[in-house]
Amino acid sequence: MGNQMDRLSHLSYAEVPTVDPNGVDTEDGPRIGVSYIFSNDDDELEDGCAVDGTDKDPNQEEKQYDQRDEVECAVYNRDECIYEKSAKSASLEVYSPENLLNKCKAGDLVEFVATGQYPHWAVYVGDFQVVHLHRAEVKNSFLTDASQGRRCRIVNDLYKFKALGSDMVVQNAMEQVGLKDRELSWRNSECFAAWCRFGKREFKMGGEIRIGKQPYRLKIFMSDKHSHVLEFQSLEDMIMEKRRNDHLGRTAVLQELAAHFSSVEEIKSSYRCLAL
Repeated sequence: MGNQMDRLSHLSYAEVPTVDPNGVDTEDGPRIGVSYIFSNDDDELEDGCAVDGTDKDPNQEEKQYDQRDEVECAVYNRDECIYEKSAKSASLEVYSPENLLNKCKAGDLVEFVATGQYPHWAVYVGDFQVVHLHRAEVKNSFLTDASQGRRCRIVNDLYKFKALGSDMVVQNAMEQVGLKDRELSWRNSECFAAWCRFGKREFKMGGEIRIGKQPYRLKIFMSDKHSHVLEFQSLEDMIMEKRRNDHLGRTAVLQELAAHFSSVEEIKSSYRCLAL
């Protein structure tokens, strides 16, 4: 099967295989399971292309980045929180590349964000430069060039793993410069940058065996009182889904979930009628 397929992913929650499609976060309730075994990197789209690979409309006005459309979430490996992005846990403020340079230290993780795009991660290595995975190649670029006009921020504290020393983070990044295509061990820029900083093999392709239970849970905060949980067999799979949500934005994700819940209720109603 792996030789016959280049990509296997889902376009909406209605298409995700699950034992129970609700996925609502209850204490002991079932959750949606997701796997990206055959998926390719999604964040390195060609300039001038829409997210589905088609050409963008040149007359379509670019949307301004809106921090209120951030998808707030947390990730758990069994019961341990290993990632959290929320206004309560960390500052989500973004800066221009020029202003961020005044805040960066060697070994920092930098995230570039823009509305309607996958976030792009890089490792700051000093002298105004970053190392990042871009279009299937690890490159050493000036931070301002890597930003491509996007806003950016330091994201050292999103993942809760213990970081390596700054010298080792920079060394990890610089030693990979020039790797491309089949030489790569990371599916996207976030996996690469996080591996450089934390050194965990789980960020690499094939770093975990996808069998048995799904130990990773992605909790999407829908409101102060409600959340939605998905389960994954690997950290890599979880990151792919998290990045898909980041690209869609909070409004679109909530609309997608609302449509999914509505379809689930319709199915349940149909079963109730048949039971009668």
